[in-house]
Amino acid sequence: MSATRLLVLGVVRMHGTAHGYQVRRELLTWSADKWANVAPGSIYHALKKMESERLLEVATTDAHPGGPDRTAYRLTHDGETEFRLLLEKYLAESDDSAQGSYRLAAAVVFLPALPRIKALSLLKHRLTQVTGHRATAQDLVDNGTSWGQPEHVTELYHLWVNTISAQEVWLRGLIERLEAGRYVMADDEGGSFGAPPD
Repeated sequence: MSATRLLVLGVVRMHGTAHGYQVRRELLTWSADKWANVAPGSIYHALKKMESERLLEVATTDAHPGGPDRTAYRLTHDGETEFRLLLEKYLAESDDSAQGSYRLAAAVVFLPALPRIKALSLLKHRLTQVTGHRATAQDLVDNGTSWGQPEHVTELYHLWVNTISAQEVWLRGLIERLEAGRYVMADDEGGSFGAPPD
């Protein structure tokens, strides 16, 4: 699944109701086309697909002078469940692929939609996986050429170790910041980022 799915659900949820142009404008304002590889056309496709899956429902359809009608959507109960499942999955599961980094970025945007203790639990789970990946990558640096790889291939293993180490440092810092009470989370007083309007 793509980061676009979580981002679209999250923006619609955040606004209560939103039409495609509004979702697109919000995500482009966040530069999600760069850090989550969200293409403008994929936003409209995601809205239609999730409507057919009954994750979104039509709230209103307004005539728009000089252009197509604007259909505003809202999350269904199943849409709220899907939003939560994707958010939790993308925070907890380490995935070194490009899609994995896009999904993590999308999940971090909506991190405050979770209660603090839940977010911490998911991030600590991810940290355990990342630490294991780093140990595996370090083993390749230390022993890779003994398996018959050309010597210069070790540079790829160094890149992998350093990339994973950077994520590990960032995760440890984020966990510390959340444990210290940083950021308004779903169970804190006041409205957290991405919360549906009252």
